[in-house]
Order: sequence, then structure tokens, then C-alpha cells
Amino acid sequence: MADKTKIVVLDGYTINPGDNPWDRLSALGEYTIYDRTPPEFKLERGGEAEVILLSKVKLDAAALQALPKLKYISMLATGYNNVDVAAARKLGITVSNIPAYSTESVAQTAFALLLELAMHVGLHDDAVKKGEWVVSPDHAFWKTPLVELDGLTLGVVGYGTIGRAVARVASAFGMKIIAYTPRIPTEPGTAPVRFVQLEELFASADVISLHCPQTPENGGFVNAGLLGLMKPTAYLLNLARGGLVNEADLAEALSNGKIAGAGLDVVAHEPMLSDNPLLTAPNCIITPHIAWASLAARRRLMDIAVANVTAYLAGSPINVVNQR
Repeated sequence: MADKTKIVVLDGYTINPGDNPWDRLSALGEYTIYDRTPPEFKLERGGEAEVILLSKVKLDAAALQALPKLKYISMLATGYNNVDVAAARKLGITVSNIPAYSTESVAQTAFALLLELAMHVGLHDDAVKKGEWVVSPDHAFWKTPLVELDGLTLGVVGYGTIGRAVARVASAFGMKIIAYTPRIPTEPGTAPVRFVQLEELFASADVISLHCPQTPENGGFVNAGLLGLMKPTAYLLNLARGGLVNEADLAEALSNGKIAGAGLDVVAHEPMLSDNPLLTAPNCIITPHIAWASLAARRRLMDIAVANVTAYLAGSPINVVNQR
């Protein structure tokens, strides 16, 4: 009897904290699930594996070279910047990702952040619970200006599947859509959109939402220069990768009123560091990288992860990001 394929999940907790079982992997090989893997244990835990599944554990070229039995990696995310995919290709290691599983959840979270910035629901709920409505002389009160989205311009940076979904929702709110992408898609989706250069987008949009991948070339590209082009009434949303934004520059822009607010689901270092300047920046809403994490999205992620491994074992890998 042939030995079973050894499969290791290096950081599975956020995918399945108890409500999204890994059971289907058992039919594919001998598998081990680790909730979390500290950097110093990744080679030990992955050393016998032919297949590794991971989300945030980093496998650089040196780590890949130290895993001689490894033949296949399935990311547990759409992004794959935590693996040196070029080095993996040279070593004959196939890398797949999980595309399009979280599109609707991310779009929903983008608008949760934006609506909080525009209407300050949390602030007013807190005021009511503190008794401010009970003692109000008027039938209504608001503690900060409230913003209507209808007629405002949304600028989408990166116009892939998620960017188009966000544009679709924005269009339903009556917003105008402009977008920047290095390659204009032949099928831009159902929302009316006008493609512009990056500088024009930052200068003219009332809301800017980032939905592009992070690459070695675009780290920190949202910096003081681009932020300085924004309207003082404009909002910045980031549900892509925290490293796209120069966080010190964003904190400074918020502190000095150069922009009206920011809604972030990602930061450059996760978990967030205690000295991140955005923790104390005004009008900055931060959620702990939850846009992808609805149960519906995580179930889709699990379906695709199992399909990825199944296809690899059948000799026809799918969702490959480092093809020759």
C-alpha cells in the first residue's frame, strides 16, 4: 500500500475556530492541523510534508530550500505575498491561492466602515445609551456632521473582482465610480465606471477604496504625496493590504485634518503593534482584518482549499500563481 500524502496546515485557527471543520482533508492524505505556527517551528512542522496549507506563515527562499519534501503549497487566502513564489517555482514547488471566496464579505465590510464614517452610528448609539436623548430638548440630535453618499464619487484602486463588487454596491447608493488599474479590464462589470490615472483619482474622489495586491513595487505608495492630493472632506478605505499605506503619513493627514477620515481592516504589521500611530489618530476606524472572515466566506475558502489539494493530487493543479 502506498504511503499517504503528508499534509500539514501551519496556521489553521482563523479558518476554523470551531465552526468550519477540516474533515475533508482526511480523505486526501495523512494530515496535521496546527492552529498557529511560530516562525521557529515552521521547518520542524513542515519538514515531512509534501503539501502545506498556510495563511500568514512566511516561507521565503531559505525556508523553501530547507523543506526538500515539499511539492505543493495551497495558500489559505487570495494573497500570496507570504511565500516566495519565484523561489518556489525554481524549486519545482507549485503554489495555489484561494481566489474570489471573500468578495461579497469584503464589499460588505467596506461599506460597514464607510457608513460608520459617514453616519457615526456607534457614536450616536453610545450617546443614546448614556442618556443624552432622554434629556435632549429636541426630537433629534447629532454630535457630528452626517454625510449622504448619493452623488459622491468613489475612487477604486485595483479593479479586480472585489473592486468591481465594491463599485456595484456604491452604484446602488447613487455614487459615481472612477477607478485606477494598470490594466483596464475588458469586462468592467455592471457599474458605470470611468478609468483615470492614480493622481486624478486621489484628487477628485470623495471616497478612495484600496483593492489592489501588495507587491514589492507598491509598498507604502499611499503616502504624504497622494494623501496631500485628497479633498479635506474625503475618506480613505483600505481592505487590501496594510503595507500599501504609509501609516505615519496617514496618521499625520488625519491629525492635521488633511482628510476627513479613514476606515481600515488591515495594517502593515498584524497583529497590530502597540506603537502604531493610527491607534491614536482621529477619525480612524480600525477592524482586526475581519472582512474575509464571515462564516459563508470561510466555508467557500475551505471548499476551494480542498479542491486545490484534490486537483494537485490528481496531477492537474488549479488556481496556480507561479506557473512557468
